[in-house]
Amino acid sequence: QAHPVESGGDSVQSGGSLKISCVEPSHWFCMGWFRQGPGKEREGVATLNVDGVPAYAESVKDRFTISRDKDTLYLQMNDLKPEDSGTYYCVADNYLTTSRCKPGTDASKFDNWGQGTQVTVSS
Repeated sequence: QAHPVESGGDSVQSGGSLKISCVEPSHWFCMGWFRQGPGKEREGVATLNVDGVPAYAESVKDRFTISRDKDTLYLQMNDLKPEDSGTYYCVADNYLTTSRCKPGTDASKFDNWGQGTQVTVSS
Protein backbone atom coordinates (compact mmCIF):
# COMPACT_ATOMS: atom_id res chain seq x y z
CA GLN A 1 0.00 0.00 0.00
CA ALA A 2 1.41 3.35 -1.04
CA HIS A 3 1.66 6.09 1.54
CA PRO A 4 0.93 9.78 1.20
CA VAL A 5 3.93 12.00 0.41
CA GLU A 6 4.05 15.40 2.09
CA SER A 7 6.05 18.45 1.04
CA GLY A 8 6.27 22.17 1.61
CA GLY A 9 7.40 22.34 5.22
CA ASP A 10 9.64 25.30 6.03
CA SER A 11 10.76 27.76 8.69
CA VAL A 12 8.70 30.96 8.90
CA GLN A 13 8.28 33.93 11.17
CA SER A 14 5.35 34.28 13.50
CA GLY A 15 2.41 35.76 11.63
CA GLY A 16 3.57 34.31 8.34
CA SER A 17 1.90 31.88 5.98
CA LEU A 18 2.78 28.49 4.56
CA LYS A 19 1.05 25.95 2.32
CA ILE A 20 1.92 22.29 2.65
CA SER A 21 0.92 19.54 0.26
CA CYS A 22 0.31 15.82 0.24
CA VAL A 23 0.21 13.67 -2.87
CA GLU A 24 -2.07 10.69 -2.50
CA PRO A 25 -3.52 9.36 -5.77
CA SER A 26 -5.76 6.73 -4.19
CA HIS A 27 -9.36 7.41 -3.25
CA TRP A 28 -9.99 7.74 0.47
CA PHE A 29 -13.17 8.44 2.38
CA CYS A 30 -11.38 10.56 4.91
CA MET A 31 -8.17 12.54 4.63
CA GLY A 32 -6.56 15.07 6.87
CA TRP A 33 -3.58 16.51 8.68
CA PHE A 34 -2.16 15.69 12.09
CA ARG A 35 0.82 17.35 13.73
CA GLN A 36 3.25 16.58 16.50
CA GLY A 37 5.23 19.28 18.25
CA PRO A 38 8.34 18.72 20.37
CA GLY A 39 7.40 16.83 23.52
CA LYS A 40 3.73 16.76 22.52
CA GLU A 41 1.32 14.05 21.44
CA ARG A 42 0.03 13.89 17.90
CA GLU A 43 -3.04 16.05 17.45
CA GLY A 44 -5.55 16.36 14.67
CA VAL A 45 -5.43 19.65 12.79
CA ALA A 46 -7.95 19.37 9.96
CA THR A 47 -9.89 16.73 8.05
CA LEU A 48 -11.82 16.50 4.79
CA ASN A 49 -14.53 13.87 4.45
CA VAL A 50 -15.73 12.09 1.33
CA ASP A 51 -18.38 14.78 0.76
CA GLY A 52 -15.70 17.47 0.79
CA VAL A 53 -16.74 18.87 4.16
CA PRO A 54 -13.81 20.21 6.20
CA ALA A 55 -13.39 20.14 9.96
CA TYR A 56 -10.80 21.97 12.04
CA ALA A 57 -9.29 21.83 15.47
CA GLU A 58 -10.35 24.81 17.54
CA SER A 59 -6.74 26.00 17.78
CA VAL A 60 -6.45 26.48 14.00
CA LYS A 61 -9.97 27.44 13.05
CA ASP A 62 -10.11 30.64 10.94
CA ARG A 63 -6.36 30.40 10.30
CA PHE A 64 -5.93 27.10 8.42
CA THR A 65 -7.74 25.84 5.32
CA ILE A 66 -7.76 22.26 4.10
CA SER A 67 -8.53 21.53 0.47
CA ARG A 68 -8.05 18.89 -2.19
CA ASP A 69 -7.37 19.13 -5.90
CA LYS A 70 -7.28 15.81 -7.74
CA ASP A 71 -4.45 13.79 -6.19
CA THR A 72 -3.17 16.47 -3.83
CA LEU A 73 -4.34 17.46 -0.38
CA TYR A 74 -3.35 20.93 0.83
CA LEU A 75 -3.19 22.78 4.11
CA GLN A 76 -2.99 26.56 3.83
CA MET A 77 -1.74 27.98 7.11
CA ASN A 78 -2.05 31.71 7.85
CA ASP A 79 -1.15 33.80 10.88
CA LEU A 80 1.22 31.09 12.06
CA LYS A 81 2.23 30.97 15.71
CA PRO A 82 5.21 29.32 17.41
CA GLU A 83 2.86 26.72 18.91
CA ASP A 84 2.01 25.61 15.35
CA SER A 85 5.54 24.25 15.00
CA GLY A 86 5.93 20.53 14.53
CA THR A 87 5.94 17.68 12.07
CA TYR A 88 2.80 17.68 9.96
CA TYR A 89 1.50 14.33 8.77
CA CYS A 90 -0.94 13.62 5.98
CA VAL A 91 -3.41 10.89 6.94
CA ALA A 92 -6.03 8.88 5.09
CA ASP A 93 -8.58 6.22 5.91
CA ASN A 94 -11.38 4.31 4.21
CA TYR A 95 -13.31 3.22 7.29
CA LEU A 96 -14.06 6.48 9.06
CA THR A 97 -17.61 7.58 8.41
CA THR A 98 -18.35 11.22 7.77
CA SER A 99 -19.29 11.71 11.42
CA ARG A 100 -15.95 10.30 12.53
CA CYS A 101 -13.81 12.02 9.92
CA LYS A 102 -12.88 14.76 12.37
CA PRO A 103 -9.59 16.07 13.78
CA GLY A 104 -10.75 15.00 17.22
CA THR A 105 -10.75 11.34 16.16
CA ASP A 106 -7.90 9.40 17.70
CA ALA A 107 -4.80 9.22 15.52
CA SER A 108 -4.75 5.43 15.77
CA LYS A 109 -8.01 5.28 13.76
CA PHE A 110 -6.30 6.58 10.62
CA ASP A 111 -4.73 3.69 8.70
CA ASN A 112 -2.45 5.45 6.27
CA TRP A 113 0.24 7.97 7.24
CA GLY A 114 2.88 9.93 5.38
CA GLN A 115 6.42 10.48 6.65
CA GLY A 116 5.73 14.06 7.66
CA THR A 117 6.99 17.51 6.77
CA GLN A 118 8.57 19.91 9.27
CA VAL A 119 7.07 23.30 10.03
CA THR A 120 8.97 25.68 12.30
CA VAL A 121 7.53 29.01 13.38
CA SER A 122 9.87 31.41 15.12
CA SER A 123 8.77 34.32 17.28
